[in-house]
Amino acid sequence: MPMMPVTDSMFLLAESREHPMHVGGLQLFELPDGAGPDWVNDTYRELLSQVDIRSLFRRRPRGPVSSLGQWSWTNDDELDLEYHVRLSALPTPGRVRELLELTSRWHGTLLDRHRPLWEAHMIEGLEGNRFASYTKVHHALLDGVSAMRLLERSLSTDPAADLSAPWTQPMRKGATEKPGADAPGRGLNMLRQALSDVASAPAAFVRAANQFFGDQAATLPFTAPKSMLNVPITGARRFAAQSWSLSRIKAVGKGAGATVNDIMLAMCAGALRQYMIDMNALPDTPLVSAVPVSLRQDDSASGNAVGLILCNLATTTEDPAQRLAEIKASMSRGKRVYDGMSQMQILAMSAIPMVPLALAPIPGALQIVPRGFNVLISNVPGPRQPLYFNGARLLGTYPVSIPYDGQALNITVTSYMDNLDFGLTGCRRSVPHLQRLLAHLETALADLEKAVLGPAG
Repeated sequence: MPMMPVTDSMFLLAESREHPMHVGGLQLFELPDGAGPDWVNDTYRELLSQVDIRSLFRRRPRGPVSSLGQWSWTNDDELDLEYHVRLSALPTPGRVRELLELTSRWHGTLLDRHRPLWEAHMIEGLEGNRFASYTKVHHALLDGVSAMRLLERSLSTDPAADLSAPWTQPMRKGATEKPGADAPGRGLNMLRQALSDVASAPAAFVRAANQFFGDQAATLPFTAPKSMLNVPITGARRFAAQSWSLSRIKAVGKGAGATVNDIMLAMCAGALRQYMIDMNALPDTPLVSAVPVSLRQDDSASGNAVGLILCNLATTTEDPAQRLAEIKASMSRGKRVYDGMSQMQILAMSAIPMVPLALAPIPGALQIVPRGFNVLISNVPGPRQPLYFNGARLLGTYPVSIPYDGQALNITVTSYMDNLDFGLTGCRRSVPHLQRLLAHLETALADLEKAVLGPAG
């Protein structure tokens, strides 16, 4: 097996008990018509019988403890599928509240580095003729875009299609596994690109620096204020999730000349502002968000290819329309910074605001190192058509992401059909009453509708 790309190994090197480094997803399904009481259990047994596992899901660090093991992969040729794929049930009455609490506990436990770094849980007993699935995969294997693509390929727009699990190959009749991180020649191509980028780096950094100290002066790295979110965290997690109609969000965007992503950020900004006011903890200067942008140039579903834009969330601005205008302008400035850069150069620039996270394990570092940003807010595009798994209709897909030391809250959003599905993942101790942010998100959207579209909007 090859050496890991640095973008993958960094997630293993940064992991500790307090800082699990896996991404996850919670999916809600509606049971097929006529499904009996054993449908979920029977489907689970069928999944266990599918033993043709994709190479990505056999991959584990070569050495779980040694430093060399964090830099290279090996295959597990004796994969214990029953360990990775599990069946659970919610207690009666099986509300979403219990489902989110169970997901919170699962998401706070580390993956075993002696095994391939993933788990999948099927959950029965959910009220409303539904069941759920929760999966988690180490960020060294997948980023959010990769995970979404794997999910899409394991589902179908045809309710009658006979499908296999995301970890099996092929996932759909006629499908073939695309070359991934260990494809022949990929490492050589990366080396060639890196050498080319090194040669052109000085000019790129001068140009980027000029834009940072010009257009993007309002969101420079290390100017984010102190906040209740930028504190040491524990390993325990709390997860909250809810969906919002894309038609509402698009109507506001059309009225304001803004993108869906701008409106999503404005919702988060309004929610965080009110949440911190409630906690008597709103900083005197605006919060700064790191907004990941996909740099993926192909259709692969493995590895990591993500850059960062810093966005001024305008949380000191009371008027919702003005706050949206400031967010829109900040995102436009951030995008201009990367004009003309290669993927490697963007990754290098994106690493600058992440430096404090790398220093966070040093005792006292969080108190003396300036913050690169206050909160990570990510938007991952998803499928627009209804999808099915062996007749079960997918109702929603909610991202469960990674809080970091000094970054106690992560907000990740994905689109599915006519909704935006929000997933809020926080440190259980540092972000109290996390579920209140869901109510504040609704209030923030309603305020935007009123400000942009008028009282009838």
